[in-house]
Amino acid sequence: MENKSEMFTLLVLSALMSFASISTDIYLPALPIMREQFAGSSGSVEWTISGFLLGFSIGQLIWGPVSDRYGRKIPIMIGMLLYLIGSVGCAMSATSWQMIFWRGVQALGACTGPVLSRAMVRDLYSTERSAHMLSTLIMIMGIAPLLGPIIGGQILRIGSWHTIFWILAVAGAVMCVAVYKYPETLAKEKRITTPLTQALNDYWFLLKDKKLISYILTGAFFYLGAYAFIAGSPFAYIQYYKLSQTAYGLMFALNTLGIIVANYINRSLMRRYGMSHLLRCGVMILIISGICTIINAKTDFGGFWGLEIPLFIYWSMNGFIVANSVAATLSLYPERAGAVSALTGAMQYGSGIISTALLGWFSDGTPWTMGWIIGASSIACYISYRLKK
Repeated sequence: MENKSEMFTLLVLSALMSFASISTDIYLPALPIMREQFAGSSGSVEWTISGFLLGFSIGQLIWGPVSDRYGRKIPIMIGMLLYLIGSVGCAMSATSWQMIFWRGVQALGACTGPVLSRAMVRDLYSTERSAHMLSTLIMIMGIAPLLGPIIGGQILRIGSWHTIFWILAVAGAVMCVAVYKYPETLAKEKRITTPLTQALNDYWFLLKDKKLISYILTGAFFYLGAYAFIAGSPFAYIQYYKLSQTAYGLMFALNTLGIIVANYINRSLMRRYGMSHLLRCGVMILIISGICTIINAKTDFGGFWGLEIPLFIYWSMNGFIVANSVAATLSLYPERAGAVSALTGAMQYGSGIISTALLGWFSDGTPWTMGWIIGASSIACYISYRLKK
């Protein structure tokens, strides 16, 4: 029975953590098509990702403190209902600005999944065990971005991009049922009793902790580069290097497979080396791959594979950087797990707003803009990591 309970926990938490990636990755192959269909609208199609990330970041800052005071279950169920509504709105959008708005609504609900699942891990497990568990969850949830673009490409063969969002609406409904059957993880006696108006003071208190912010920014700058890849790769791979939508999905899956393998390695080495050492290794490998990405994107050295190989390495470092940096932040203030998780998630996904906006403003039809954003992100990630000392 205990094994069944553990498996159900893994299934629910990994599904909740996957909502950010699946909500974006599945429609990546449709971005060039959507750009053509929304050509008469003034909004850039890349901003549909920015709109999602904006709602995702703001929502986490709200849901984190709410869950610390009222538990995790009810906020997640409300979030899944919002996600369902936002997905239906996206499916019925006729302009890019309508799509951007409904993506924001979708994100306000979707963000309850990752932010509260991280807090639930801290509710259930100790510091080292939570890092181990987070690595396991990220390894499992890697299936979502692994399959997302492939599924999206196949849906486009038999339907339209609207169909993708109808399917996401169904996924939101299914998660409502799953969460309803899942027990509350935050006992009443462990909940914070101060008013929600205290949340701003809580965030201010957390922001003054140099070590906490160092860990948060380490993950945030990794995500800045990761979202540059997510938003920029459809155009670099499909339009510049002339890959088909199916081939693009397969290449995206290959990169995501790197995340799964890296998380498995991280999980396997956790007890021997500890999360601090593994995080340091991940940051060092990241900066090397980021610099190579800058050079190859500028010079076109090696063509497609000259760009893909360092991007694969960069993307894979998710396995060493994300789980370890998040576990480190949560270990500092376990009594404020919801607020810490919210602040962490808001800064991680909020960084993607910057990268997708930069892509929308400076894209020149080549991989160069994506490349220099990723390279700069790797350097900033390294500097942030060093700030904790």
